[in-house]
Order: sequence, then structure tokens, then C-alpha cells
Amino acid sequence: QVQLVESGGGLVPAGGSLRLSCSASGRTFSTYSMGWFRQAPGKNREFAATINWNLGSTYYAGSVKGRFTISRDNAKNTVYLQMNSLKPEDTAVYYCAASRSSSVLVEVDYWGQGTQVTVSS
Repeated sequence: QVQLVESGGGLVPAGGSLRLSCSASGRTFSTYSMGWFRQAPGKNREFAATINWNLGSTYYAGSVKGRFTISRDNAKNTVYLQMNSLKPEDTAVYYCAASRSSSVLVEVDYWGQGTQVTVSS
């Protein structure tokens, strides 16, 4: 069982930056691929970014590529999402996800509770 707890959300003006953190319980964190999804009001949850468990390779949705960076610190059981050049359309609840597969795009085994990010125009 893995528990994920997100933090770092908040209110930021357009063009600003935020860094989200996701802390995971359990001793097998390094064997999970991790990722971030987001859900805006009235919309479906959508993929944002993922980082592979073994090579640390990353992949981003087109809407965030070049502005967001996902990283992980296995010693701290934590995955991060650095968000720069934020836009009002980035406003959403951001969810951390963990997968035993090569990517959270294949399947998600665990979800966090979500953290709100609001970007003002």
C-alpha cells in the first residue's frame, strides 16, 4: 500500500511559479513510476507529466511541455512538479499518481487527495 500526500498548491498570478510536492509512504517508492494529473472545474482529469521509475525518463502533455518539470528524490520518497510561466488555464486540482507499470499513462495504482492550484489573470 502506498499513500500519497500532495502539497505546495495555492494562488499565484499569471506568469508566476509554484512547486508541488508529493510525499509517498512505503519503502518501495523507487520502484514506482510517478506522475501528475490535473482536473479543472467541469472538466475531466487530464495527464500532465510522468517520470519513469528506473531510468528517470520524463514525458509531458503538450499543454505543459517547456513550462513544467517533473523530478523525483527517491531518498526522500518525494516527487516534484515545478510549474513556471503559469497561465489561468493551468487552474485545477493537481493529483499525484503512482504506478507499478512503466508509466502512469499505462495504469495508476494509487492517487493522492489533490492540491488546488489557482492562477489569476
